[in-house]
Formats: sequence, structure tokens, C-alpha cells
Amino acid sequence: MARVYIVGAGPGDMELLTLKAKRCVEEADVIVYDRLVNSRILSLAKEGCELIYLGKGNTEGGVIQDEINRTLVEKALEGKVVTRLKGGDPFVFGRGGEEILELVKNNIKFEEVPGITSSISVPAYAGIPVTHRGVSKSFHVFTGHTEKNGKWHNFDAIAKLEGTLIFLMGVKNLGRIAGDLLDNGKRADTPVALIEKGSTSKQRIVTGTLENICEVAAENKVVPPAIIIIGDVVNQRRDFKWFEDLELQGRKIMVTRDRRQAGAMSEMIDRRGGEAVELPLIEIEDRMKDYNYEEIGEFTGLLFNSANGVRSFFNNIDDIRRLGSVKIGAVGVKTLEALKEYRIGVDFVPEKYLVDELVAGSVEFTQEGDRVLLVTSDISPVDIEKWNTKHGRSYSKVTAYCTRKVVHPREEVVSKLKGVDYVTFLSSSTVDAYMESLGGDLAGTEGVKYASIGPVTSEAMRKYGITVDIEAKRYTAEGVVEAIKGEGYAI
Repeated sequence: MARVYIVGAGPGDMELLTLKAKRCVEEADVIVYDRLVNSRILSLAKEGCELIYLGKGNTEGGVIQDEINRTLVEKALEGKVVTRLKGGDPFVFGRGGEEILELVKNNIKFEEVPGITSSISVPAYAGIPVTHRGVSKSFHVFTGHTEKNGKWHNFDAIAKLEGTLIFLMGVKNLGRIAGDLLDNGKRADTPVALIEKGSTSKQRIVTGTLENICEVAAENKVVPPAIIIIGDVVNQRRDFKWFEDLELQGRKIMVTRDRRQAGAMSEMIDRRGGEAVELPLIEIEDRMKDYNYEEIGEFTGLLFNSANGVRSFFNNIDDIRRLGSVKIGAVGVKTLEALKEYRIGVDFVPEKYLVDELVAGSVEFTQEGDRVLLVTSDISPVDIEKWNTKHGRSYSKVTAYCTRKVVHPREEVVSKLKGVDYVTFLSSSTVDAYMESLGGDLAGTEGVKYASIGPVTSEAMRKYGITVDIEAKRYTAEGVVEAIKGEGYAI
């Protein structure tokens, strides 16, 4: 049934999205979003969802607001579920009310889903409580914009307020705000904080007083989006700050994994204070749906060299009893973890993360002439003839999944790289797709550093002239993140 969800997406940190907002994103046939929405939220959308960007930049956007209203009505009248995704909360200077009035006028059903407003969450991420016992018993939120007719706030009344003053979208009017407060009797030494890009990896805080904040802002080149906090609670930051102390704070990291697997790595980055940007460069295609699992009884050994192979194999098996007494070998931490998800034990694990070592390990658990099956991908190195001759077994393989390169337009990749500190590569295939997307030309990517999951991927990078700035000690996604935050080692 057609309806429109007017949804608050929070201030920037994806984990501040509410559960109801997440559901609305997942249900949507169409998502209309603005520039302050974390792009990772859009990855929650279902396949085929139409994504429409209608951002206003740093303006009040009267003309584009008309376009937004019109788009919501048109898409709803087509019988679609529409989610209007707005930064912060729709009703806190978000013009959600205007959009709802347009829907009411056209008899369109709607729901309003509150979002965590930047007026309280951004100060919290900066270590500033909007109220605090003995310091501030109230807080007051104002728009930093003037109305079209030039009407301005009553600063005679505002200056007399003893609580915390919060101005949203007020950077361009900072001088006027500070000046009007001073002119109406506010103390010159009243603490002020400017919080730029709050709750994101690029969050930046500058502090001063009403008397000098304009000079401080100019010296530090503060730009929107930023909010202004005025009051003695700003001093609590000395003890309350926490977000900028997280290990990856300030680092924007590109994740190039398969779209369905990128979320786990992105979450690792975000929880450590970084900002994940997803650019899937490979796609994993399940190939076990048509496999005849009756054959499993003919094998004495079953070998897994990747977590993807484990999931593809066990997601499609019709009867787990077919495994019988087969001996199971696996290589790699993530492969072992995947097997544990299915409550499958392992008989042997080689010390080195190599398929040759995995195959050699199977000899101790099988007899000469036994059949051994390797569950692998279409691109994993396999030499069946060599193994059969060397180990006296009958080895064969099944391609459990295929890895397809995902090539993006060069301009899209260069655009996504803006502000990125590290690009992560977890396989040689992602390196190939990255360079193919860039047309083999690294121009325009200057300043970006590159992190590799291990030696094989590092070699693929060097082949293209990509500097390996960081290589993980542990050959896992977690190992890459640890290396970036300083627990690995730099090449």
C-alpha cells in the first residue's frame, strides 16, 4: 500500500539510526534523501529501490523544497512506498511539517519517524552535556538562519536565559549571534564551542568565548555543517570528551568487499571512531545450489579454504547427515569461524594459510587412494594433478562460489575517494577491479593510502604501481583494521 515515511536519519553516525527508521529504509520502493544522510544507510535499501538525491547544500532551499514535495507526492501516487530520509530529526528545523502538509493536501497516508537530533547528540559526541547538575538546568535550540523577511530572534529575551543555547545552521551568522548576545548583556567570557561535522570521523571542535569566537572560527576555518553551543557546559568537555579518543577517529576508510559482506567491516571501522565508505569491487555468486550432495558419501576428506566456501556449502546442503564420518580440514581464522557458525568441528588446520598446506594436511587423516574434495572458488589456485601424484589420493574440487569483478565508472570512484584516508584491499580481485575502474590511471587519487590483507594481495597491488602502505599481520578483515589503527605494521 502506498504511503510516505518522513524519517529522521540522525546526525551522521549510522548506529544512531533508530530501528524503526531502519525498517522504513528496508521497506521503501523509493528513497528521497539529503546531503546530511550517512551514505551507508542507503546500503540497507532493498534490491531495485530507487534512490533520489535532493540535497540543498548550505541553503534553505525554497525552490528545491518544492521539488522534494512534488517528488514525494508523485512517487506515492504511483503506488510506491516512499521513505523521505532527512538528517537529524524531521521536525527540528527539518521542514518535515511542510512535506506532511503537501501529503495531507493530496490525501496520501504518511508516518513521521523521529530521528536523534543533532542539537543534543552532536554536543554529546563532543563531550558537552546540554544540561548538567549545578551548571545548566535547561537548553534552548534555535535556528541560525534568518527568515525570508529578515525577521530575527528576540535576543533581548535569549540573552537572559540561564540555560545552554544551541544554534543549528548558524555558522554564517556567527558574528551576528555573538554580537547580539553581547549587546543584550550576555557575559563576554561565556564559553562557546563550534562543532563541525559532528558524530563523523571528521568531527572537529573549536572553543572560545563570546568575545573571541569569531576570530577563533576564522583562524580555524570552520565550515558548515557545524553547530554552536553557548554556555558553561562547554567547560565539561575537559572531562567528558570521548569520541575523538577512539582509535580510528579522523580516518575515512574505503571498504571494497562484496556488498553483502561490507557491512561487518564497516561496522568495525565505525565502532572505532572511523568512517567507512563502501565501494564494492567484487560480487560473490553462490554456485552450490545445483550440486548433488549425495556424492559427499564418496569422500573421506572435505577441505575448506574460505569462509565464503563454507557458507555456500552449508547454506545449500539438504541433509547434514550426508557428512557422516568425513574428515574436515580448513585454513584461515575466518574459515574456522564460519564452520563454528554451523556447529561443525575441524580435524586439522595447517599453520600456513595456503591451499597446498591444507591439502598436505589431509594425508594424515586419509588413506592412500581415498577421495578428498576441496570446496573452493573459481579463482583459487588448484593443481589437482600435482596433488594426486604427490600425495597418492584422488583429489577433486567443487566451485562453491564465483568472484565477479564489479567495475564502476572512473568519475564515481574518484568522487568516492574524496576525503578518504585509506583504501582497503582484501583480495587480488578487488585490486584488479579498482584499477580497471580507474582505467589503469591513478591520477586523481593522490594522498590516498592503501592497506592490504596480506602478501598475495600486496603483490597484486605492486604490479599496478600501487604503494602498499600497510599490510596486515593477521590475514583477515579485522587484521586490516588493526593494522590501520597501529597494531599491525607499516611496509
